[in-house]
Amino acid sequence: MHKTIIKNSSHTPQVKICGLTRVDEAIKCAELGADAIGLVFFEKSARNVTIKQAKEISLSLPENISTIGVFVNEPLEYIMERVEKCSLNAVQLHGMEGPDLVNQIIEQGLIVIKCLYLDSEPFLKEVFKYNATGYLVECAKGILPGGNALSWDWARAKEFGIKHPFILAGGLSPENITRAIYKSLPDAVDISSGVEKAPGRKNISKIKAFIKAVSKSSIKGKKNLRRIF
Repeated sequence: MHKTIIKNSSHTPQVKICGLTRVDEAIKCAELGADAIGLVFFEKSARNVTIKQAKEISLSLPENISTIGVFVNEPLEYIMERVEKCSLNAVQLHGMEGPDLVNQIIEQGLIVIKCLYLDSEPFLKEVFKYNATGYLVECAKGILPGGNALSWDWARAKEFGIKHPFILAGGLSPENITRAIYKSLPDAVDISSGVEKAPGRKNISKIKAFIKAVSKSSIKGKKNLRRIF
């Protein structure tokens, strides 16, 4: 069975830093307090990693850090090969994957995050089709899957997050994350380009500032935060 969502006693959202490509930067994310790191397996992305790269990063991290493989419209065999070879404990489905694939991965005992969109398919209203551990919400403004560094009205996801385990993504930065959390009340936040110095290369100072800002953003408008990772 997939991981049970439990109360997050810290009252602050969990943090996922996505698009890691280097061991040293991933280790630094863990040291600074990230709860999870994302490894992108999507060839069109500037943050795409090989099995070798992902394995080295994953094995360098402490056990309490979730290592999440990010996939776009890939079959189960492709996903599970990377889960096993790279020691991943979670899968993020960022395309048009159906509920059957979500269930098949959950049956493997993995955390499964399904991306849903405000302005494109699969829409938020289709959440009833899925049985994912959590849902990453974006607006789908850009060309590629993902936030594309574009900000949006985060308050539009607030109602969704009251009913479902919810990860906020898209256009986040150290400067706006406090406001984004206040508007949407997420259980977790996901950032990639907002803490980079170049695609796939993280700016450690920005990561530190981002995590610090999240840690100070105690959510009071939501009874219980859910721990997703």
